[in-house]
Amino acid sequence: MRIAVISDIHANLEAFEQVLIDIGKSDIDSTVCLGDNIGYGPDPEPVVSLIRDHEIPSVMGNHELAVIDQKFLTLFNPLARRSLLKTIEMLSEETIRFIYGLKPFMIYDEYRFVHGFPPDSATTYLFQVTEDELLHAFNQMKEKICFLGHTHRLEIISFKGGSITRSRLTHNVIDLNSADRYIVNTGSVGQPRDGDNHAKYVILDTVKNIIEVKSIPYDIASVVNKIMKAGLPTEHAVRLM
Repeated sequence: MRIAVISDIHANLEAFEQVLIDIGKSDIDSTVCLGDNIGYGPDPEPVVSLIRDHEIPSVMGNHELAVIDQKFLTLFNPLARRSLLKTIEMLSEETIRFIYGLKPFMIYDEYRFVHGFPPDSATTYLFQVTEDELLHAFNQMKEKICFLGHTHRLEIISFKGGSITRSRLTHNVIDLNSADRYIVNTGSVGQPRDGDNHAKYVILDTVKNIIEVKSIPYDIASVVNKIMKAGLPTEHAVRLM
């Protein structure tokens, strides 16, 4: 089976459309989304509509969490709060109902999907987690691989015999060891922060036991222009370039 794992689209329709085109060419059996489909970008409603039209299961990200419970807005910096409040105004009642229905995590076979950190956090960043906390998470986690996003940076953490190894995910194919367990940060479709402004997602091939990192070009200038026209923070446009 080949599973495409996408995360942090952040209302970037152009990036998401190109990723969907690439998924369509990649012999994918199933696609899973790790949340933060909204926020920062100019097209939250069309992005969520595409997710629903393609029947892509999604967990709840911290941006969705702030939509259904605005006390979580205090966790965001002022620019992100401003963007989210503007985003909420752009959402239809149907989309808000969809967001309310999102779950904090999903489990499929030997794989866990969560936005921030296992078992079910939408708000914990991977870079905040100590080695002791990682060890505890792996010891508690029954699944072979946990996929997450939130940091917008590609990373893979392996666990074997009580030992942890953290590595940056590169833009190629990664062989997995069947004896190890992993936490995989899939990067971001719509707001990458790894020094490469292409849209990112990963493919898990369960037969070959590999992870493939995909880096997809899209029309950044169009998104930047739409962010400016929508009155969203300029900083969120500049960050795409």
